[in-house]
Amino acid sequence: MGKILIIDDDESFLVLLSSYIEQYFPLLEVQTCKDPLLGLRAMNPDLDLLIIDLEMPRLDGSKLLKYAGETGISKNRIILLSGHDADYLHDHFPMGTCLAVLNKFEAKQKAVLDMIFSSLEKKTSG
Repeated sequence: MGKILIIDDDESFLVLLSSYIEQYFPLLEVQTCKDPLLGLRAMNPDLDLLIIDLEMPRLDGSKLLKYAGETGISKNRIILLSGHDADYLHDHFPMGTCLAVLNKFEAKQKAVLDMIFSSLEKKTSG
């Protein structure tokens, strides 16, 4: 089963995204963390995908991204979500920093997540 960890301090967004994944990509196992400090403990190299909110109190997503790399999670398995526009995100996190940086409120970005989830599910079932 493909393992996904989502770390976001917005509980309603966590519920929305995890419910969506569970409904449309049932072969993927989703774990959520509202508290970024608890998210640190949940990170491990066995994760197939790590989704991190950039803007969180106490510990922001860029620090979580750095920690994830130090724990052995490949940058190609990490997605950063943010309320910032795409230009800001690509300026601060250039290509190669992680798998993707996405604006969490733009509908077009959902298609990118769907492609990633679909690919992960196919990899899991195959």
